[in-house]
Amino acid sequence: MAYDEALADRIRVALAARQGVAEKKMFGGVSFMVDGKMAVGVQKDDLMLRVSEEQFSKALARPHVRPMDFTGRPMVGFLYVAPGGCETDADLRAWVEMAVAYAQSLPAKKTPRKKKL
Repeated sequence: MAYDEALADRIRVALAARQGVAEKKMFGGVSFMVDGKMAVGVQKDDLMLRVSEEQFSKALARPHVRPMDFTGRPMVGFLYVAPGGCETDADLRAWVEMAVAYAQSLPAKKTPRKKKL
């Protein structure tokens, strides 16, 4: 599935100075992981974010924002921002910073144990 490469490039610029950022194909688009945790991404032409429950509720009141619901069931803590909500670099950076701050607040992921043969 195609996604907005120009938006992905704008996110790359916003994240360029950060350490611990990796890209991963996910949800039919591209996601940007911070310290191994999904923070922000692009699906089709939407910005995709992972935010706290408090930020989630507040963000839904803003124009161009809706819950992430690609499975038909909204996912609390995950948002889509339509193109109109991140037209300016300042708007995009604010969204990215929100998502990165949340990802960094999450506990470190546990390393899976290898099974003995």
